[in-house]
Amino acid sequence: MSPPDPLLTQHARSSAWEPLAQQQVFRRLVKAFAYPGRCQMVLVDPARAAIDSALMRVLATLLDGEVGLADPDGLIAADDRPRLEAREIAAEHAHFVLARGDRAPEFQPSLGTLENPERGATVILRVGELGAGARLTLQGPGIAGHAELAVTGLEPAWLAARADWNDAFPMGVDLLLVDDTRVAALPRTTRIQTPGER
Repeated sequence: MSPPDPLLTQHARSSAWEPLAQQQVFRRLVKAFAYPGRCQMVLVDPARAAIDSALMRVLATLLDGEVGLADPDGLIAADDRPRLEAREIAAEHAHFVLARGDRAPEFQPSLGTLENPERGATVILRVGELGAGARLTLQGPGIAGHAELAVTGLEPAWLAARADWNDAFPMGVDLLLVDDTRVAALPRTTRIQTPGER
């Protein structure tokens, strides 16, 4: 077992809105994208999840007044919306789309263009639990050979939609999966094999 991250321990009880906590979460997000499928802890104390969730920490770190956010499932509380500052826009134009992982997608996100593939959306999915449930086999940059990511609360339709959205690579979307305490990234460069596939 690895020793506790001193920054995580120091800021375990800090708010999602504090700059030091956001800096730490940002580093965790960078690591998540560098190592697809590897879970990163962003909230040490699960007892605080109701008031200071991993999801809110991720949103508070990524969003500001310069980006557009779509929240088709209404996951953000009314009191938190002004603090996030992001413009609320339709999913097809948003930089970030927040949705429930246990419901099939009912929107078309921005995929970027061949000239500007970085304009493809980041889709943030609230899932049940990372590290349990159905196992996905991952391959691609940042993964030595292959890796496995277990997740509950992820509707299979998301993986089918992701495959369609990323079919015209480098255009496409990146996924962030978030549970009560952790986050894992599935960049568009990651190939995913589900349990039923060979």
